Amino acid sequence: MAPSALQPPDAIVDRLPVLDLLNQLPPRRRAVLVLRYCCDMSIEQTARALGCSTGTVKSQSARALATLRDRLIHAGL
Repeated sequence: MAPSALQPPDAIVDRLPVLDLLNQLPPRRRAVLVLRYCCDMSIEQTARALGCSTGTVKSQSARALATLRDRLIHAGL
């Protein structure tokens, strides 16, 4: 078996710290980011799925992304 077959692809390893930080977000902010960026839902679809306004989706997205950005910078990633 080739050595590269024993190691996970770099893309997966690079995602692990981000997923860990994502799991540390408050549930509503995490849900907004997962629906918007992992499930590729629009702002309107996300609002309907969470039972909130589009303004809430926008503000929670902005706050969650800012938190992730700050924590990634702090972690040196």
